[in-house]
Amino acid sequence: MPAEAKDTTVYLGIGSNMGDREAQIEAALAAIERLPVTNLLRKSPLYESKAWGVTDQPDYLNMVVQIETKLEPQTLLRHCKSIEEAQGRVDGEKWGPRPIDIDILLFGSKNIRTASLVVPHLHMWDRRFVLQPLADLEPDLPTPNGSTLRKLLQEGKIASQEVRPNEPARKPGDEKEEK
Repeated sequence: MPAEAKDTTVYLGIGSNMGDREAQIEAALAAIERLPVTNLLRKSPLYESKAWGVTDQPDYLNMVVQIETKLEPQTLLRHCKSIEEAQGRVDGEKWGPRPIDIDILLFGSKNIRTASLVVPHLHMWDRRFVLQPLADLEPDLPTPNGSTLRKLLQEGKIASQEVRPNEPARKPGDEKEEK
């Protein structure tokens, strides 16, 4: 009898800069919660940041979630791509605008290098919009330079990148009378 797959802790980066960004992220979270043999454990707060690479586009909302899954990395990647497609993402300009983006940042302690998947995510250690929400979940996570996420966020190159906590959109009736 084959051994049952073990749960692996995985961190996913989720971002959106098209349409109702918060609704896009909420829809992605709901889809992630429906994945087979997967549990959504924790969510970071939302952060807003300028686009990376191609900067002439709307700002992004980003967050990181921690899941536990029995899925293999490539199977999880296929599910993430299906969620993106269902929410209107089409392949286009590299680093271009997108309704939803779901990246596998870390998959347990695995190092994966295939044509379709690189884990740890190729550019995550250079991007505050990934590291800040990840640090909200795992501030003492070791980094490749032997430091921790908490310390890496204080270093010049990363510390200088602007990432703002997201202020939720006001809904009608939320206004308070000013005196």
